[in-house]
Amino acid sequence: MEKEATSAEYSTFPCDLCGSQDVIEVPHARLYTNNQPIHICEGCGFVYVRRRRTANEIARAWSDEIYSDDFGDETYTARVPAVKARQTYVADFADVNIGLKGKLLCDIGAGEGQFLEIVSGRGYQAKVYGIEPSGKNCLILTKRDFPNFKGTIEDYKKSDLFKKQKFDVITMMWTLVNCYSCVDMVSTAHEMLKPGGKLVVAEGSRILVPFKKPLNYYFSTIPQDLHSFHFSVNALKNLLKISGFEVVKENRHIDSDILCVIGKKVEGKVSQAFQGDNYLEIYNFFERWHRETMYYK
Repeated sequence: MEKEATSAEYSTFPCDLCGSQDVIEVPHARLYTNNQPIHICEGCGFVYVRRRRTANEIARAWSDEIYSDDFGDETYTARVPAVKARQTYVADFADVNIGLKGKLLCDIGAGEGQFLEIVSGRGYQAKVYGIEPSGKNCLILTKRDFPNFKGTIEDYKKSDLFKKQKFDVITMMWTLVNCYSCVDMVSTAHEMLKPGGKLVVAEGSRILVPFKKPLNYYFSTIPQDLHSFHFSVNALKNLLKISGFEVVKENRHIDSDILCVIGKKVEGKVSQAFQGDNYLEIYNFFERWHRETMYYK
């Protein structure tokens, strides 16, 4: 990681998954991001944002600038039918493959608590806990009697609770792409789990699958380090593997809007091999996506 002498406190990162410094830009991305670049790792094909601010600054921007009462191009709330639907999908996928009843579940990036409402309800009956950097959202969680920690995952790791409290299941839903370090977040989740505990990660299914929306509805003009990571299924599985998880289940992401992968905590070296994507295939995929988008402008 190389620090840059700018007032915004940005740092430049190598590939989070394989450590390579060799990158090419995602073609045409600047047209959709207000001239901000997004890169493809030439070593493993991972799509990521190289220049990022600190974890606290990213969390502050999400809390103060992005969360809103509206769901739009530059604002976010989970209290809309589309987000509730995908959270319900993840809850059911986890319950079918893990079983949530009576399990102690921590949702990292708990937001306004809608997912906690779903998984603690009569259909699933999990015991829930939320980690959330937004003070406004934590007040909502507390008002709804959901125990919670106010802060980033980095803050939680420094707290006394980190060593005292262990979970059966940890969920990350549309959160991992928005953090400072995806490796730090998943590795910290590994430490937070009981032996054999499960990590459930859900993101949008977008890369190396049929196009599900035009690029102008995927990329945005917000600071790109607020959405630093773009996962293919291989990239997400590799992240879990290098962080101490054996991949035990993935959904049918090819025709679903959702990419969902479940990992089981293991001790020692994970036996599953790292399997990257060809960076030229990723590059050509974005070329085709841009051309297809032109039909819907």
